[in-house]
Amino acid sequence: MSQEETNLQQTDFSKWYLQSIQKADLFAYGPARGTMIFKPNGYFLWKQIKKALNDQYEASGVEEVYFPMLIPQSFFEKEADHVEGFAPELPWVTKAGDEELEEPLALRPTSETLFGNAMSDWINSYRDLPMELNQWANVFRWEKRTFPFLRTSEFLWQEGHCAYATAEEAHERVLHFLKIYQDVVENLLAMPVYTGEKTPSERFAGGDNTYSLEAMMKDTKAVQAATSHFLGTNFAEAFDIKFLNEDNEHVHAYTSSWGASTRLIGAMIMTHGDEKGVVFPPKMAPVQVALLPVGNLKKNPQVLEKLREIEAELKAAGFRVSLDDSNNSPGYKYNEVEVKGVPLRLDFGPRDMENNSCMIKMRDQDDKEAVALDDLVATVQDKLDAMQTRLYEKADQFRKANEHYDIDTMEDLQAHLDKCHEEGQYPGWVLAGWDGTEESEAAVKEATGFTTRNIPFHAPVEKTVDIYSGKPAKYTVWYARAY
Repeated sequence: MSQEETNLQQTDFSKWYLQSIQKADLFAYGPARGTMIFKPNGYFLWKQIKKALNDQYEASGVEEVYFPMLIPQSFFEKEADHVEGFAPELPWVTKAGDEELEEPLALRPTSETLFGNAMSDWINSYRDLPMELNQWANVFRWEKRTFPFLRTSEFLWQEGHCAYATAEEAHERVLHFLKIYQDVVENLLAMPVYTGEKTPSERFAGGDNTYSLEAMMKDTKAVQAATSHFLGTNFAEAFDIKFLNEDNEHVHAYTSSWGASTRLIGAMIMTHGDEKGVVFPPKMAPVQVALLPVGNLKKNPQVLEKLREIEAELKAAGFRVSLDDSNNSPGYKYNEVEVKGVPLRLDFGPRDMENNSCMIKMRDQDDKEAVALDDLVATVQDKLDAMQTRLYEKADQFRKANEHYDIDTMEDLQAHLDKCHEEGQYPGWVLAGWDGTEESEAAVKEATGFTTRNIPFHAPVEKTVDIYSGKPAKYTVWYARAY
């Protein structure tokens, strides 16, 4: 294997990513262009995210529903900005058998129009509010360039859709759901994120405000991890969502929507993976503990018997455990555990049996450690908890090391990019001033490929001059290249 092949994260990150998710057996390519099949390990990751989010949605009083996949063309035409924003990505159904449909039907890219139409029937009085609904569904965006988990023509997500009596309550809840995303992404996926508001050109089509979580990958590109949108009365006016308020007046409701998708899986892998492949945070891992017998099992059958006892004990304690009793070589087994991202490997052989101990190897560390079997359950829990924290802290240190606060002009930015290119380094994120105009924002993108990620809620440094125009800055924004 060449030196380049052993340093793929730095030389060809996309190749590293594709190789890693294939070796981890997470997916297969679907038969239609841009689609993918979630294999059991890949779908398990989505189930973990789904459960964590659902628990918080239910605690917040959100009710779960399911809406049709097909959306009449006329629904999109009711909200001009919305249809313009999604038009290039919409796949259409125009025929059933040999018959042309009376009206083309879109495969849903998102469901604001469907929910808006239903809410116009369901909401009549202030007593019907707030209405907070969520659905887990598949959506379609006919992407020109696809990338498994991160960007596919069909993907899985959840989308919340809500209606409120006042703008203040709607806005408060928009930020509430953003905080739920942040909690799950940081504590379950061990991914630090940047929270803030999207610029107008980057916000949701038809919305008043979009708030996002942005995450830095190991190639320092950004992934938008989740979004929460304040839609004002735009969709309420388009779909006639009115209610009788306490003053006996018919007024429009204020609506919102929020969503997260299976791109979180890809982002997690790009955040924590190493040159060997995927590294799963213990809370997310399909298998948390891999048990590997060591030595000649025909001569020492008691080793496997004891491992089965250990397996039962760990499973009873709630751990996800796999015992490899195959005839494959130890080297093969070790490699399988590594490329599948298993957090903890437990080796056990005749000598360990004599010592009433085992050897433990954590996926993100090089050294092995002897552990007494009497303390095994508590030790495994401690090791997994420590690794969960360690992965978050490592990712946090990485992003901070790749933040740049001293780039204030296009000359500075170009010099930085030239230096990174010469040294084979990734460019990171740039905190810069923005004068609030789409012209300046677009010019930076055209010249460098950097887009605004968000206007941070708490900027580490406040910028005073626009990086492109040199005019006074109205906002401090994060710029980065993005997936």
